[in-house]
Amino acid sequence: MRTLLEFEKPIAELEDKLIEMRKLAIENNVDVTATVQSLTEKILELKKETFSNLTRWQRVQLSRHPDRPYTFDYIEKICEEFIEIHGDRSVADDKAMVGGFGNIDGEFSVMFIGQQKGRNTKQRQYRNFGMPNPEGYRKALRLMKMAEKFNKPIVCLIDTPGAFPGLEAEERGQGEAIARNIRDMFMLKVPVICIIIGEGASGGALGIAVGDRVLMMENTWYSVISPESCSSILWRSWNYKEQAAEALKLTANDMEQNGLIDGIISEPLGGAHLDPDAAAAKMKAVIKEELKKLCAMDVRARIDARIDKYGKMGVVVE
Repeated sequence: MRTLLEFEKPIAELEDKLIEMRKLAIENNVDVTATVQSLTEKILELKKETFSNLTRWQRVQLSRHPDRPYTFDYIEKICEEFIEIHGDRSVADDKAMVGGFGNIDGEFSVMFIGQQKGRNTKQRQYRNFGMPNPEGYRKALRLMKMAEKFNKPIVCLIDTPGAFPGLEAEERGQGEAIARNIRDMFMLKVPVICIIIGEGASGGALGIAVGDRVLMMENTWYSVISPESCSSILWRSWNYKEQAAEALKLTANDMEQNGLIDGIISEPLGGAHLDPDAAAAKMKAVIKEELKKLCAMDVRARIDARIDKYGKMGVVVE
């Protein structure tokens, strides 16, 4: 059964009405072509109006839609072949962080790395709700170094509510693991493309999000803190999450306007969850286009451009 967000319900009601009308027309052998066409146009118009005027909080809700494609969904649709690689060679194999080599149309052999969520309760527990432990970030860095060794580009797919905040994660060096990733990603000799495909929260996202190109899917968010956490800090309650989302300016459009990302990948009307194949096709086309540009660059020039890009972010007041 399809999960509906509040602002999707009026559209779904019209779509249900359209299905019912077609069903009755078939059963009673009645011509309802004109009515169907009128209703179809009305649905399309309502969709365009709704999704072109979403609030920032509604974008956050879309990014968390349970039917939205996750990392493995995109990898499966983009790659002809994929070989997953496990473990950080030290502590464990973090199931919230996944990665491996994938082949794109026989043109590119790419190291894919990303956070993976689960569809149901059992899967979410297995994947720790997409919140990696330190070994997850160390696993990601190991895969990046492996890609560098074999001169293969890296594509990171970011979708996490944050790094796991548990005591055991802190004891094993959560902050150090993320900081090391950020530092070492600046100096990787191979092209690095980072794409936010869902939630991009705080250091949990930034730990695999330093790249030559940082892109966001249309209905995603990227911020130092989630709206709920921001609300709980400022107002001592989660009830002000909508206001927090507006203040944080965390959508793809906000990030692009502030110069914090390099581009936005459009989604099918209504969101990637309505047509995962089309969403993956758009992502695949962008990845191939960017890889062609980045692979043609001199290694030193590419690293310098990566460092300069991040060096220009923010405002320094003396």
